[in-house]
Amino acid sequence: MRILVTCELPTATLEQLRSLASDVGYRPGITAPELRNNVADVGVLIVGNTRVSPEIIDHAESLQVIVRAGPGPGNVALEEASAQGIFITHCPDMHASAVAELTFGLILALDRRIVENTLALREGRWNRAEFTDARGLAGRTIGILGYGPVGRLVARRALAFDMHVVAWSPLSPATTPTSEPEIEFCNWPRELARRSDIVTVHASADDELETLIDAEFLQSMPPGAYLVHVGHPGAADEAALAEAIEERNLRVALDVFSSAPTGDQAHFRCQLCNLPGVIATQHIGPLTEQARRATADEIVRIVRAYLVSGEVLNCLNLAEHSPATWQLVLRIRDQVGVMASILGAVRADGINAEEITSRVFTGAKASCCTIALDERPSTEALDAIRSLPDVLHLELRAVV
Repeated sequence: MRILVTCELPTATLEQLRSLASDVGYRPGITAPELRNNVADVGVLIVGNTRVSPEIIDHAESLQVIVRAGPGPGNVALEEASAQGIFITHCPDMHASAVAELTFGLILALDRRIVENTLALREGRWNRAEFTDARGLAGRTIGILGYGPVGRLVARRALAFDMHVVAWSPLSPATTPTSEPEIEFCNWPRELARRSDIVTVHASADDELETLIDAEFLQSMPPGAYLVHVGHPGAADEAALAEAIEERNLRVALDVFSSAPTGDQAHFRCQLCNLPGVIATQHIGPLTEQARRATADEIVRIVRAYLVSGEVLNCLNLAEHSPATWQLVLRIRDQVGVMASILGAVRADGINAEEITSRVFTGAKASCCTIALDERPSTEALDAIRSLPDVLHLELRAVV
């Protein structure tokens, strides 16, 4: 099987991939037309931010798996890949430590005014009295908006700083029992805003939420509070944030912007960055050597699992709920042609088999298989299957 890598990977990772497949192409920075012309015989495609368009999918005659070197599908045409039966996998949460570390770096920079100190010294100004308003973190309350993998790591670091931690997430409401008794969950984002000296935002595009940081949320924050936004850009209303910074003396740190360039180099200006009390970075949250290494290791793990055992790890485009409404649960002899005969009876009934699973018992003389069907088979079809000499038992179950 041919593997094509279109993103930058360490040499050691490429060697690991070559130990799994004899033909591994390495084309970081490949253009869309070049990819379209070189994808026909590719079985596994590894991409970063490369656009895998519907047209490229159409040309990928042998493609079985697309591995995204990052979280989510990125620029891969998910619907078209699904229609062609191509698995799309990704590397989720490999950047969580990196983003959590930047989050705390920004918190400390806001509190101790590290950026302003550095700029003053570069300008030849020594005026310590200007920078004596740091509040310190111990005993303060940090509100974590979006309690996913990054939020959990931020909470762990906050506890090490002797901070109180409150959190909110659509998947972790206040009523949900938690194995983390030191974390207190809020019912609503604005409740978190009212209670927090520092708010960190980690909501992702996958949360499918409306704007969380809106004018009402910002008005709920205590005057002079800190806000660190390292989540999805759409989580914050930047116009409302600009007003709140001036009206409520908020200190804000940003790593994401709604209109940020997509490339590594561009001309970019942002109104928020010119406001007092604002520091910003250029979407560098996931960009550490540790995160890149973790992503590379996950890519190898995904490819190895697929090539060795056929297992598809971290798949994004398998249906969460099968359209099957009935199941045939069978014990059969592990003989040639038994399954074909069973499926022939199902086919004669005009019924589609949605999913088939099978487990072989010790000695390889018998197996148990489950066939998920989109309709209830007829009595005649069931009788035909029961009459097969190698069918030991049949049970029909409705899918609940």
